[in-house]
Amino acid sequence: MSIKYLGHSCFEIETKSGAKILIDPFLVCSPDYNPEGVTDIFVTHAHGDHLGSAIEISKKTGATITAIYELANYCEKKGAKVNGIGVGNWQNYSWGKAIATPAYHSSSTMDGVYGGNPCGYVFEIDGTTAYHAGDTSLMQEMKTIGELYRPDVAMLPVGGQFTMDIEHAVIAADWLKVTGVIPMHYNTFDAISVDIKEFERLIREKGKLPLVLKVGQEMN
Repeated sequence: MSIKYLGHSCFEIETKSGAKILIDPFLVCSPDYNPEGVTDIFVTHAHGDHLGSAIEISKKTGATITAIYELANYCEKKGAKVNGIGVGNWQNYSWGKAIATPAYHSSSTMDGVYGGNPCGYVFEIDGTTAYHAGDTSLMQEMKTIGELYRPDVAMLPVGGQFTMDIEHAVIAADWLKVTGVIPMHYNTFDAISVDIKEFERLIREKGKLPLVLKVGQEMN
């Protein structure tokens, strides 16, 4: 599979079978993104910088939004195709499987509707296991995620203020036992501005690979 960074916490995963998966499609950093061919959308929580354009893309392409039950219901009422789930059970797809994992954060829509529990996701696709943490603080559950699912790569927030900062993301990477770490949720707004070179330095000190992607850049 390939992972393309679209800015903030948004990624596109393309599988060997040709499926296209969007995670947290807040596309202010990629305003010209073409969602044609997107088959599935995963949303970690209801905040506007994560729900983003999910509903509009679902209505345009027919892609299914997988989200926590309350958020899925909200999206369905807006005309989207949805798969409402809870934390901790595998969901099977034609391209592989995914499971929602705990996250420590909050979740409500821009118009004040409760969005259920926030979450992250673990994906098993084409023999690779990838973890997208969503918005979260450092949490003990990351040790369990590392033990149970053994992700190869993790997408972790590093911007601080609303999520983990760099220091805590480095600890999270250690607990998750991952080889490579893609930083996300940083430098989109002033409140989450960081020196990403500090992240690279600290991750390397842990013997892990910092995978700092530019907007539009992808890795296989």
